[in-house]
Amino acid sequence: MRTNFKVSLEKIINEFSLETLHISASPSETMISSAEVNRPGLHMAGYFEYFDPDRIQIIGKSEESFLRRFTEEKARQRLDEFFSRKPAAVVICRDLQIHQMYVEGAEKYGVPLFRSAESTSDFTSALIAFLNLHLAPRITRHGVLVEVYGEGILLLGESGVGKSETAIELVKRGHRLIADDAVEIRRVSSKSLVGTAPDNIRHFIELRGIGIINASRIFGAGAVKLTEKIDLIINLEPWDSGKAYDRMGLENQTTEILELKIPSLTIPVKPGRNLAVIIEVAAMNSRQKKLGYNAAEDLLKRLGMTDDDQTPVTETQTVNPF
Repeated sequence: MRTNFKVSLEKIINEFSLETLHISASPSETMISSAEVNRPGLHMAGYFEYFDPDRIQIIGKSEESFLRRFTEEKARQRLDEFFSRKPAAVVICRDLQIHQMYVEGAEKYGVPLFRSAESTSDFTSALIAFLNLHLAPRITRHGVLVEVYGEGILLLGESGVGKSETAIELVKRGHRLIADDAVEIRRVSSKSLVGTAPDNIRHFIELRGIGIINASRIFGAGAVKLTEKIDLIINLEPWDSGKAYDRMGLENQTTEILELKIPSLTIPVKPGRNLAVIIEVAAMNSRQKKLGYNAAEDLLKRLGMTDDDQTPVTETQTVNPF
């Protein structure tokens, strides 16, 4: 489910260093709302069914050479028909030298027209990634996002449980901070969540008893990062002696955010536990599982505590060997 977020044309121009051939309205006030882009080959041929005017249209060598096969009058007619649909913007790639009729069509119908030095494929892929990030559905969660051994770890838990202190310890151990207190989470694809910090609090951490610190200033630019994919969610909670915590790691827990299920763990917190080390191990173990190795399953197999089909027996059937 995609929320109607928008990004200004000005941001796109600045991001890709586009040459402006024509624009009638202020680029800061012209908004793009679709993450989809289009190469208008069929439309240059006169087929406009399912044409989406909200998409940025990208013209490369193929479209330009196709139009050159027509007489100037016919090509002008096709371009006039194309621009009359008033697409959100048109970008001509590879610094192609185009006929004046492109600019005339853009001026006639008030369509923003730009040119890029990038190849069509490179520009298209980069633009799609940019739009997916800026137009992605998003929510803000109270938590801390850190990068540990290349894994994006989202720490969640009640205020005062020790999220920020743990983040500081991880940064001191060579890992990187992305966001503290408020994490803006975006669903950039059907499989990925990316987290970042709101601009006004980026790189700041609140430590009770000390106050606000700037992690970038204290620990250096290498201790922070702008964005990171969320690979694992760790819920920190005060230790409850009456609660049974997972000691084997056979259960595949997940936490749902923006309709995506992300692997998660619950780690109890009490004095004496080194949370930074535990989170480092959790990050490395998460990577091992991605590579196809599960230590708990391997141990049960060695102990002969698996079914004939090599499936580990259920928790009610197994005795914890520790």
